[in-house]
Amino acid sequence: MGSLRWVGAVAAAVVTFSGTSISTVTAEQVESNDIDQSLLWLEEVEGEKALDWVRTQNAATLAKLTKDPMFSGFKQQAYDILTAADRITSGTLRGGYVYNFWRDKTHVRGIWRRATVESYKAGAAEWDTLLDVDALAKAEDKNWVYKGASCLAPDYTRCLIDLSPGGTDATTYREFDVTAKAFVDGGFQVPLAKTNLGWEDQDTLLIGTDWGPDDQGVSAMNSSGYPRIMKRWKRGTPLADATTVLETGHEETFSFPFSFDRPEGKAVFVMRGHDFYHATYYLVDGNGQLQELPLPKKIGVSGMFKGQILVILKEDWRGHNKGGLVSFDLQAFRDSGEIATLTPVFDPGLAGTIENVVVTKDKVYTVGLEHVSSRIREFSLDKGVWQGRKIDFGGEDVFSIKSASGSSNDMLMARDGLLTPPSLYFVNFVAGEEVKLQSLPPRFDTKDLKLEKRFAISKDGTKIPYFIVYKDGAKLDKSTPVLQYGYGGFEISILPHYSGLRGKLWLEKGGAYVIANIRGGGEYGPRWHQAALLENRQRAYEDFFAVAEEVQNSGLSSPEHYGIDGRSNGGLLMGVSFTQRPDLFNAVICGVPLLDMKRYNKLLAGASWMAEYGNPDTDDWDFIQKYSPLQNLKKDMDYPTVYFFTSTKDDRVHPGHARKMAAKMAAYGHPFYYYENIEGGHKGNANYDQEATMRALEYVYLWRQLGQN
Repeated sequence: MGSLRWVGAVAAAVVTFSGTSISTVTAEQVESNDIDQSLLWLEEVEGEKALDWVRTQNAATLAKLTKDPMFSGFKQQAYDILTAADRITSGTLRGGYVYNFWRDKTHVRGIWRRATVESYKAGAAEWDTLLDVDALAKAEDKNWVYKGASCLAPDYTRCLIDLSPGGTDATTYREFDVTAKAFVDGGFQVPLAKTNLGWEDQDTLLIGTDWGPDDQGVSAMNSSGYPRIMKRWKRGTPLADATTVLETGHEETFSFPFSFDRPEGKAVFVMRGHDFYHATYYLVDGNGQLQELPLPKKIGVSGMFKGQILVILKEDWRGHNKGGLVSFDLQAFRDSGEIATLTPVFDPGLAGTIENVVVTKDKVYTVGLEHVSSRIREFSLDKGVWQGRKIDFGGEDVFSIKSASGSSNDMLMARDGLLTPPSLYFVNFVAGEEVKLQSLPPRFDTKDLKLEKRFAISKDGTKIPYFIVYKDGAKLDKSTPVLQYGYGGFEISILPHYSGLRGKLWLEKGGAYVIANIRGGGEYGPRWHQAALLENRQRAYEDFFAVAEEVQNSGLSSPEHYGIDGRSNGGLLMGVSFTQRPDLFNAVICGVPLLDMKRYNKLLAGASWMAEYGNPDTDDWDFIQKYSPLQNLKKDMDYPTVYFFTSTKDDRVHPGHARKMAAKMAAYGHPFYYYENIEGGHKGNANYDQEATMRALEYVYLWRQLGQN
């Protein structure tokens, strides 16, 4: 599918794909060791030369895949699912209302709206539109993407609307009056930048943004591109006059403010991230001064209840195990500056993890996993002792608390499974209330589909859980097309959620699907994550390979019909998988990936991930170089035809990773597909039409590579 044409002894090497030139690299560079350096121009995100290269790749891929007879039908099916009017209208509980952001065929960019809890709960929500993003974009001639709203408790009538041009992490904030349904004239407004902010009170913000260089030319942004200086900004004063409350080092990762608003009062905090997993927490007093909390660096402050601050431990501390939940008295800390007493709340043990802590008016809830199955527990505080109980909800489906109200015991809970369409519930466990508000109609035929949870054995003997969906009674002749998904990083758990697109375009048409719960994720808490950090990263990859081998050895499939899919850190997993084990796979969807691990810490937010991967500018390169996909790509190796996708507007994972990997494959004569969305941010899409197109391209690619014919 690809060819290498030489024009003269030292002329340019031009790799073609479907007759279209997609890369130029000199012959000497191909044969020498400096090919990686010769591709650095592709890191110029908006560079004219780089974008010309991108457009050429896009044209080649679109010419091949959109002309396939499957494409138009796939795209229409995807678009219909994405824009279906009967989608679940989940929302956020705030001050007696449910707030919802909604996109459809009419509202391409979306509308932000609200309904009373009473009408919403009754199944007849009376929506009141607060902000029409399509109308705003048209009026201002901007490609606005709505990123969220931060509203001030307890009445939630003043909000900071977060808007991005095209989906980037860099955004602008504008103060919005919910009652007037309008931006506040003369209100808080933050210029476009990567910004972290929060309300201290109605007239004060804590904000970290790009303040520009100081008098000595020192940047206000850290090495990851995030703000390192947090200031206190009073209403009615220029942003430039805000006063500094915290300044972090250039190599630290981030800082952001947050608060807990409870009937017993409000507490404001600042988190200072030294790296991705180590942080210092500060309590903010009424004068904007910071008081450091004497906590270990690997913890998460997760809530406040009856004056107790709830903390999830990521390391053992004072006799309590990592992964557990403990609490301490905030007022006692204010009085003494110490944490004298630490009270245990819940320890999930080695088989479980706490994924989330939610505080309502009268109870605390933990939602977590037990052997990768969802579990929920309810806790109350009586005379300084936490009492808990397990709640029977959701069966073996995946469930989560979507929203809760600190002024009541009301919660919105979502529930779904790989073969179970999502449902949304209004629950109040204190009152014994459980109302199913909505249930998504099936988006694909599940007849004869079978779901199982199994375990594979990794290279070091560790049992690796995975979920598999396949046709019941499928012939064990190794011919079933299989798509395996994985992530394996940042303590993120990958759970068996429903996907109408995947079901319609893959499962319904005869494909099988596998989710590999490999180490590096959070499926078994901090220990599962920490087992694949830094020099132990290879374990995550061996886990992924073990799952693929186990499925293939069962007789269901074979390398010819086996594909894999991963994005972001999962895109790195894909790059490692096809460079280390090209014999296992025939299709690879490598989305918004990290691939050049020699330079990842110099590209956009990459420096903030060194606690996960290591620092390639130190001796850490000794273990990183063993798996870094760009450096391990070989000219004389047979690789599957990879499908790369990324986004020009992704200001988190640099598009240069995918660009350089594709260009190097071109120089070596390896075939591939490449598609880069010119807008869309880290998720790769800015609206439903773009998403439908991208998903259709992927599934056309998969069926072309893995189909039985």
